[in-house]
Amino acid sequence: MKILVTGGAGFIGSHITEYLVQRGDDVTVLDNLNTGQMKNLAKIDNGINFVNGDIRDYKLLEELVSDSDGVFHEAALASVQQSFNMKDEYFDVNVNGTENVLKLAKEYGFKIVCASSSSVYGNPKKIPIKESDDRKPINPYAQTKLEDEYLAKKYSELGVKVIGLRYFNVFGKRQSKEYAGVIKLFLEKIKQKMPPKINGDGLQTRDFVHIDDVVRANISAMDSNIKHEFFNVGTENSISILDLANVVINASGLSLEPIHGPELSGDVRSTRADITLIRKLLNWEPKIRLDDWLTKIISNKDFQDI
Repeated sequence: MKILVTGGAGFIGSHITEYLVQRGDDVTVLDNLNTGQMKNLAKIDNGINFVNGDIRDYKLLEELVSDSDGVFHEAALASVQQSFNMKDEYFDVNVNGTENVLKLAKEYGFKIVCASSSSVYGNPKKIPIKESDDRKPINPYAQTKLEDEYLAKKYSELGVKVIGLRYFNVFGKRQSKEYAGVIKLFLEKIKQKMPPKINGDGLQTRDFVHIDDVVRANISAMDSNIKHEFFNVGTENSISILDLANVVINASGLSLEPIHGPELSGDVRSTRADITLIRKLLNWEPKIRLDDWLTKIISNKDFQDI
């Protein structure tokens, strides 16, 4: 297949790109390197066509997708905290950029698998969260992702094949602070033999899903015959941030106590995915457990994996 990966030098995009290259696909990566890094593609840089560019550049995007079979659309600004101070920029990149991809899919017929986010749910009324539950974003970043979903639905009604994946907290090698940042921050502290810092009381919960499982969800979505759907990509398990800090500390063998800082604005209280739909329609199941991964990283002092 001939594939474009937008944001392909970022955390999730680079892992998708690696998989596609290893599978033998013809892969182009579009990334402006605002948050993505070329080192993320170091293993496969000879196997891809890399284009330094922006998804808001419609003509450039058209050149890249006119003969594509599919697009994995990962490019986005993704910091919740930053989004409060850069609302217009976030809307321009995340919403207008996504609409460019959708418009071109309507013209050229390729399929899109688009990165959405569990943040579209805001603070859910009940746990676990189903795809059909209310979507009430509580920060500007999440609002842009919801706008993207509205656009995806609109264009699907015009014949565009587009699947949205609502990622929960993604972790793994090359992870960035925008996704499962708390894990990266905790491990960096442990590496320095310092206590993890928790924002707020630490009782907020998160559903952490490994990057390899997220890649499989993307590939399954693209390879499926499904034309339009939104799927949760999580594990149906959650852990409090306080418990996560203690897991990390216990695995390290250090005598430390977490320290607490102020609560972050726009931070949701609890997340946990219901994955019944993706399990049924894509036969997808998460395989990597957070606690196993953390123990392996810490016991082997394999901190380059973060």
